[in-house]
Amino acid sequence: MPVTDVDLYAQLQTGDRKALGQLYDRYGGLVYSLSLKVLKNPQEAEDLTQEIFLILWRKQNYDPSRGKLSTFLMMLTRSRGIDRLRSRGRRRKFLGHWGATLSEDTMTTPTPFDEISLSERRDTVREALEQLPEKYRSILELAYYQGMSQSP
Repeated sequence: MPVTDVDLYAQLQTGDRKALGQLYDRYGGLVYSLSLKVLKNPQEAEDLTQEIFLILWRKQNYDPSRGKLSTFLMMLTRSRGIDRLRSRGRRRKFLGHWGATLSEDTMTTPTPFDEISLSERRDTVREALEQLPEKYRSILELAYYQGMSQSP
């Protein structure tokens, strides 16, 4: 008798990594193809596919009584893909605004003082991040360095 998605999900909830692997084998291609369709970028689609299965592993917020696992994964993929597109659009808008504001005439070559100041600020931020607990640090890194939103 084949193992059902609900059975695999129950195993996943007990920390069974093999169950996650089996679910990935079943639905990884489906999640990737939807990711690629939404994002139109293979690298971003791969990243989103990995993110979806990490969410399934970490959050374990699928409720079998509300529908199929495949439907849950597709809805999650779609919403996270749209979040990434919105984030991409905000970044472009921000960069476009500042690119138009700052022309090459107004930009100067950084002085050695500027470079040292930037390096010191970078070190200060890195040290502050290292002092945070992992869960808070990873949230900040996802938000600021990878452009992810806090939307579910």
